[in-house]
Amino acid sequence: MFKKWLALEASIIFLAILFTGLESCKPKNDLENKEETKVDKTNAEMPKKKLSQEFKDYWYSGTAEITSYKLEQARYGEIREGKAVMIYVTEPFLKDKQVKADNSNPDNIPVLKLNATKKYLTGIYPYSIMTSTFYPIYYNQHAIKVSFSAQEWCGHVYAQLNNRDNFEVQSHSYFESEADQDLVLEKAILENELWNKIRISPEDLPQGSLMIIPSLEFTRLRHKELKAYSANAELKKNEEVYTYEINYPELERTLTINFSASFPYTIDSWTETFPSGFGSNAQLLTSKATKIKSINTPYWQQNGNKDLYLRDSLGL
Repeated sequence: MFKKWLALEASIIFLAILFTGLESCKPKNDLENKEETKVDKTNAEMPKKKLSQEFKDYWYSGTAEITSYKLEQARYGEIREGKAVMIYVTEPFLKDKQVKADNSNPDNIPVLKLNATKKYLTGIYPYSIMTSTFYPIYYNQHAIKVSFSAQEWCGHVYAQLNNRDNFEVQSHSYFESEADQDLVLEKAILENELWNKIRISPEDLPQGSLMIIPSLEFTRLRHKELKAYSANAELKKNEEVYTYEINYPELERTLTINFSASFPYTIDSWTETFPSGFGSNAQLLTSKATKIKSINTPYWQQNGNKDLYLRDSLGL
């Protein structure tokens, strides 16, 4: 009887060791595939936006939409004259590296990219500003990436926000108090992404009492903490023009964007009111941008001297 019990116990131990060994020899990628399946399932459950044929014909025509604006920019307590340009174009985007894809791939994310530039003078020296926002076309999510840079004779500043598990931000400045920073922010509405959302589906613009992260341009040039601020947003509809207004009470700032009520929802003008200047020069001023002209063209192919006339056509 004792021998039978020993034999049974030995069999149980052997089977346990064998099972453990089989589990430990399971290819690692099997476990990874389970995780990937979970991620893919999550993405698959997200409602995919249906795009009209009109949208596809306009945004996938092999050209970019370039619009120039007359700019009146508040800086250092005074209004400066300049020019602004908005370049909208669709392109494939790599979701992991979060850069433009060089090759076709089923995992690429179609985005609507906005490159927004401003150029103006502050006395003897010039300001050059550019913000790039990459927004997924098919999903009503946050922008995948936002980057901002500003150059003037004192130096330059740069910031980049990547949309991962949280918002990951890298920020660099020639100011000692700002210098080099790495930030992690909880996800919230990005003011920068709203300019893209207008062009895709203005009906999806968020309204009411919200938490919004102001534009990278505003927070850097006004030296404000990059975080979500309490804001009120409203979409006002008229027959030909829609107006989207965001008010930030804590920042004493109001942004108003006017755009056409019908597709392709072109940005006609905008105003931005906020305290400008420092010390005794600080006062509430309003920056304004008014459309000059818009063209659709493959600008990346037009880099010869013979193409300079196109700048004239844009009033630049």
